[in-house]
Amino acid sequence: MHVRDTADKWEVVSSTERLRTRLLKVTTDAVRMPDGEVAERDLISHPGSVVVVALDERGRVLLLRQYRHAVRHLLWEVPAGLRDRPGEPLVDLAARELAEETGYRADTWHTLLDLFITPGASDERSRVFLARGLSAIPPEENHYVRMHEEADMPTVWMPLEEAVQRVLSGMIHNSPTVAGILAAYMASAEGFARLRPADAPEE
Repeated sequence: MHVRDTADKWEVVSSTERLRTRLLKVTTDAVRMPDGEVAERDLISHPGSVVVVALDERGRVLLLRQYRHAVRHLLWEVPAGLRDRPGEPLVDLAARELAEETGYRADTWHTLLDLFITPGASDERSRVFLARGLSAIPPEENHYVRMHEEADMPTVWMPLEEAVQRVLSGMIHNSPTVAGILAAYMASAEGFARLRPADAPEE
């Protein structure tokens, strides 16, 4: 059997909107199953996100700490952001998020992973980029003002192998960060030879 995720679309008999906020929409869809039976499925519609695994020339990954209210935790994560500008190329969004959250830019970008974050309940998809060739942005060029949870985000450079150990020890929990760290470690073992280009299409 050919193991590859493929797009498919089962019939939605009806859809009832339950909630709409500035970011999310919650609906209950009545979906026709292959045997003809109709079953209700709750769906959270999300605009999507990008994630950046930034590696320096010493093989260290850049992590930042951010409060996540839904889980009541301070989480160590790689930079990430919402797809909040329709039509913006994802790699441009990733570069913007890297600059805004960390004050760094990168001259080499690759696609590392494509993820459905919570496919049992949400349509959110995330592209995880690998950014290398990093340099600090001069303060006079970085005018982004961090607010709310982003106002106090300490950062740390951690050897990639140590980050993997912290993932496997249950010390890092953010799922795109976990996936990105493990994928970057695997890719580094292969000399980053099989990575897709930054503008690879999402399937």
